[in-house]
Amino acid sequence: MDLEVSTALTIPASELGWRFSRSSGPGGQHVNTSDSRVELFWDVGGSAALSDGQRLMLLTRLERRLIAGVITVTASEQRSQLRNREIALAKLADLVAEGLAPEAPRRRATKPTRGSNRRRLAAKQQRAVTKQHRKRPSAE
Repeated sequence: MDLEVSTALTIPASELGWRFSRSSGPGGQHVNTSDSRVELFWDVGGSAALSDGQRLMLLTRLERRLIAGVITVTASEQRSQLRNREIALAKLADLVAEGLAPEAPRRRATKPTRGSNRRRLAAKQQRAVTKQHRKRPSAE
């Protein structure tokens, strides 16, 4: 089953690798006999589904998650292996879509307005007066 990341990108099932192991967590006695934990891996560097620009973008943005150009996603939330497969596919699709998303425009720094500065200083002054009134009266 191919993984559709977006309308422009579909990862063929032949490029996806699966590994199954015993899951910790819920399952009772059944957990000892079923391999419900799922690892899904995909070679970003060697994928034919990506253009050179997409590959470069993913390799730079996801470099902390990559091991030798391969991205790995695990799922062991559910007791069912099938459900964990679906979750792993969704996680990978979200990760790749996030890595290919255009960058948000950079924030432009602004100065505080004169009014907000005045209000801030007035609040500080009021706080200082409140604390002054808490002092013990001096013996004069």
